[in-house]
Amino acid sequence: MIKTPICDLLEIEYPILQGGMAWVADASLASAVSNAGGLGIIAGMNSNGEQLRAEIRKCKELTGKPFGVNVMLMSPFVEEVARVVVEEKVPVLTTGAGNPGKYMAAWIEAGIKVIPVVPSTGIAKLVEKRGATAVIAEGGESGGHIGELTTMALVPQVCDAVKIPVIAAGGIADGRQLAAAFMLGAQGVQIGTRFLVAKECTISPVYKEKILKAKDIDTISTGRRLGHPVRALKTPFTREFARMEYDSSISNEEIEQFGAGALRKAARDGDVQGGSFLAGQVAAMVTKEQTAEEIVTELFAQAEEILGGAAKWVK
Repeated sequence: MIKTPICDLLEIEYPILQGGMAWVADASLASAVSNAGGLGIIAGMNSNGEQLRAEIRKCKELTGKPFGVNVMLMSPFVEEVARVVVEEKVPVLTTGAGNPGKYMAAWIEAGIKVIPVVPSTGIAKLVEKRGATAVIAEGGESGGHIGELTTMALVPQVCDAVKIPVIAAGGIADGRQLAAAFMLGAQGVQIGTRFLVAKECTISPVYKEKILKAKDIDTISTGRRLGHPVRALKTPFTREFARMEYDSSISNEEIEQFGAGALRKAARDGDVQGGSFLAGQVAAMVTKEQTAEEIVTELFAQAEEILGGAAKWVK
C-alpha cells in the first residue's frame, strides 16, 4: 500500500485530497472521501460564516475522520470564514485564489494545518516561510482557477524549492497519473474532476452527464483578460465568454456581470446555456460514476501495480 509522510501528517490512510470545488464540495462529498481514507474538503467559497459553520457541523456528523475546508481568498466572506474555521476547530485548511499570509498566523496558532494551493515556486517559498504545513502545486490542466505552468513542469520545481511536503494537482484522474505525481517528487495528490461523478457528489445530474460524455478537447480556459483564468467545459456560456474577452468594445465590468452566478447555475441547476461547468483536461478520462471509496481504492490499486512494475522499464 502506498503510504507517504503526508498520511501521518494529516492522519489519513491514503495520500489523496479531494479538491475544494465551489458549489460542488459539500459535507456529503467531503465526508465520503474522508471515510474512504482520504482527506475530504468542504468548499468555503460561496458560504458566509454561518453557512459554512452549518456545513462543517454536518460533516462532523457524517465522519469521525479528519477533513478540511478550502478558503477562497477572493470571497466577500473571507473574514467570516477565516474566523469560523478557527472556532469550529477544522483540522486542515487549503487556500486558493490569493495569498493567505494575512490569516496564516491565527490559523497556525489555533493548531490548524494550512496547505495553500500554489501556482509557482515563488509563492511556495513564501507560504513555507509563513508556516505552511505543505503546499499543493497545481498545474494549469486543472479545472477552475488555473495558473500558467503545467503539472509536469511545476511539481518537480516546487519539490526542489521547498522543504515541506508537496501535493500534486492538475491532470490526475487515474493510477498512471497518480504514479507519475509520486515520481515527480510529490508526497500526495489532490483530485477534483474525477470526484465530480462520485455517487456522494450532489451536483446536478446534467453536470455529471457532461463530464461522462466529455472528449479530450472539450475544455476551455477563459478569464485571462480579467486576470483570473478559469478552466471549464465548452458550452454556449464559455464560448460567449471567450468571444466577449476578445471584443474591445465590451468592458471588463460587462464581462464580469455576464459571468456572475455561472458556477451555481451549472452545479446546482444544470443550466447548459448559462452555466460554467468547471472541469480539468482529464474530464474525458472519467467514464463512470462510482462511490468515493471505489474511486480512491481503484486509483491506488492502479498506481501500486504501475510502480511495482516500474523496474521492467529500466535497462
